[in-house]
Amino acid sequence: MKRLFLCVAAAAMLLGACERAPENLVQEDDYIKTSLEVIPGQYVVLLKGDFGYVKSDLMSYDDAQIAMTGITKNLLAKAGIYDREPLNVYSAGIPGFAVKLNDSEVAALEKNPNVRGIWPDMMFIMARPAPSPVPLPTPEVTPPGITRVGGGTAYTGTKKAWIIDTGIDLDHADLNVNASVGRTFVTRTTTPNDDNGHGTHCAGIVAARLGNGGGVVGVAAGASVVPVKVLDKRGSGAMSVIIAGVDYVTATGVAGDAANMSLGGGIYEPLDLKVIAMGAKGIFVALAAGNESDDANNHSPARANGKNVYTISACAVGDLWASFSNYGNPPIDYCAPGVNILSTYNNGGLASMSGTSMAAPHACGVLLLTNGNPDADGTVIGDPDGNPDLIIHN
Repeated sequence: MKRLFLCVAAAAMLLGACERAPENLVQEDDYIKTSLEVIPGQYVVLLKGDFGYVKSDLMSYDDAQIAMTGITKNLLAKAGIYDREPLNVYSAGIPGFAVKLNDSEVAALEKNPNVRGIWPDMMFIMARPAPSPVPLPTPEVTPPGITRVGGGTAYTGTKKAWIIDTGIDLDHADLNVNASVGRTFVTRTTTPNDDNGHGTHCAGIVAARLGNGGGVVGVAAGASVVPVKVLDKRGSGAMSVIIAGVDYVTATGVAGDAANMSLGGGIYEPLDLKVIAMGAKGIFVALAAGNESDDANNHSPARANGKNVYTISACAVGDLWASFSNYGNPPIDYCAPGVNILSTYNNGGLASMSGTSMAAPHACGVLLLTNGNPDADGTVIGDPDGNPDLIIHN
């Protein structure tokens, strides 16, 4: 999310490195700022209807993509645009595509009655985290945040947790990574392996293994985590690419799966619409509220409200409000631990990080354990909107 506090050291140093501030207050300089910037001449187009033969629930994802590419080229041709290949096409939920256009081409395409909307594509930018991972401790550790939400028990179900992020460390000993259905949408990468660390950290909070002799324990311990890589090694990615990842999970996931999205920025309607469509399929979606100390209604996809879509704020030890967390009901549904969270990291190690990026995967694990019927245990203390968020619980 917009700011991620990274506090990494040997296990004995994890708390000491964070002594600069009380656990409910993380200093401004401890966060990495992110932003959204318009990508000139590049657009996201969403369409109306299902366009007949693109039946994403009956076709393979790859076949649906081929069909949607044909539809896209036909729509472009009707607008007098014959020389353009789509950058991405979206075949599940709400169909659409991303493409490079000039102003006159945008105007021509807008006249097509099948076009729902056209938005400038934007780049989500996050500075690359700097920490170095530390070895897995033995015996294994159950972080307090996992205990606070009633997690840490072995997941015995068959559903998956989709991590839409920077990828996942495919070889991490503390994670049950399902690389066979994982996918990368980032150019110049061939696998969804994590070259940043953020996605691996989120995956461990959701589902780090239990009883493997070392490391940490996740909420839905041992559940299958699927890497959907939409952000590069810097933690940056185009909104059109993030939407492509959401589209893939919508097409490939099944009802009862859970998806975690610890990313976002300013308002971006096409991302909100695609997230809502993912939830409508029966996939439980956990969204980070954001780290701007602002109303979450000003941020996407945090502001997305729909069936099976949950926006998560952050608290610290003692259920104290995390000062960086966004607020507002709606869209926020629950609060979860998000300060000094120890979890898996790149190269088989661990790291401690803070942010609503860490709160959301706690909720994702609970949604997986409870089949989308979470309980609550108390409320956060100090919620600035005056309506204390419920703390999610298994």
